[in-house]
Amino acid sequence: MHSKGEQKLERSLGPVMLWGLGVGYVISGMYFGWNLGLPEGGTLGLAISTFFITLMYIFFTFSYAELACAIPRAGGAFDYATHALGKKIGFVAGIAQLIEFLFAPPAIAFAIGAYFHEFFPALPILGIAGAAFLGFTILNMIGVKAAARFELFITIFAVIELLIFSGVTLPHLKFQNLTLNAFPHGYSGIFASIPFAIWFFLGIEGVANVAEETINPQRNVLLGFGSSILTLVILCFLTFISSVGVAGWEAIVYPTAGSAVTSDSPLPLALAHIVGKGNILYHLLLTIGLFGLIASFHGLILASGRVTYEFGRVGYLPKIFGRVHPRFKTPVAALIGNLVVGLIALISGKTSEIITISCFGAITLYIISIISFFKLRKSDPQLPRPFRAPLYPGAQALALLIAVISFFSMLIFNSNLGLLYISLLLISYGWFHFRASKIKELT
Repeated sequence: MHSKGEQKLERSLGPVMLWGLGVGYVISGMYFGWNLGLPEGGTLGLAISTFFITLMYIFFTFSYAELACAIPRAGGAFDYATHALGKKIGFVAGIAQLIEFLFAPPAIAFAIGAYFHEFFPALPILGIAGAAFLGFTILNMIGVKAAARFELFITIFAVIELLIFSGVTLPHLKFQNLTLNAFPHGYSGIFASIPFAIWFFLGIEGVANVAEETINPQRNVLLGFGSSILTLVILCFLTFISSVGVAGWEAIVYPTAGSAVTSDSPLPLALAHIVGKGNILYHLLLTIGLFGLIASFHGLILASGRVTYEFGRVGYLPKIFGRVHPRFKTPVAALIGNLVVGLIALISGKTSEIITISCFGAITLYIISIISFFKLRKSDPQLPRPFRAPLYPGAQALALLIAVISFFSMLIFNSNLGLLYISLLLISYGWFHFRASKIKELT
């Protein structure tokens, strides 16, 4: 229960805007990043890991929708885990979620900067990326309804672009291109490519973080989650098959034959094999494709602001981060704090490493959330559940198993980044103990 004088976020979002947010958070994963898993797993290895990760996301999403409908608060997994497992585990879930949402935007911002740099070489990549960070943070400060409307608009364009891309490339698909060097590292490639399979869907859970700003959340969060995941599964399949099927996986990873330098632009590389770089269709789709990057970038800034806001509201961060702007009714201080952290991460310029750290946070969040789901089904059966996740408990157990295997696989194949991630968790947990005596008990 909120205290009587507690500030609240404004409820203004319906199911269509939630669909726009859910798809928008994720859709950049269709445009770049996923192809970096192909050198590890090849077509078959990445396809297998993507199949199981897709299953995990489908079952996880409906479990998360149940939690979001039952506990519609801005903290998402942080609030669910606190309710189910106590403050300590809740804090870990919140930090994992915050790491996911803080590290994903810098990776996307760098891709936006590189994209503009191709058209305007005089403009520096980091300068463009930093300006994008500032501009979209300001947009999120103005108001959630304006931000969500913008997100819906650019998400629709991004989805249309992917459908047009598939329509252009699928007629040129050749089965033999899907079998070229399809399993370069054998079974180990399946596990090594997991972070990039996760990148296809990373961020979908951000819909839950605006549950507190949703009209009739018990109904609309479910509609937003369900329609989002269905859309994304279809787009994932179409994008993967149509991109690789044009000329094999190496053609959408390396800009030139024999190169060891990987590209963040698999779709343009595939399209160039069909229409050429001088074709008007190539430039048109490339221009529209920018909407996909912007949609996820903007959406994740929105979601991360709500996580930081919730941490500030309960005292895990300084209280200033838990304040709502009196005019705009948005967490302005939280958004500014996230901007500073994002700009620091952006300076590194290491897209694949940033993606992997973000995926570590995501998988940790999924594991704790599914455990919280099981715990609340047992310990709090009377909790109002307008929506109940189907196929209980088998589907949720499978999702948990895939998530645990994914986490340890990522640790094995990305040990240095895994140690960095664990260090971030430990440092954050130390801060939690430092603040513990000042934190009020959540109800």
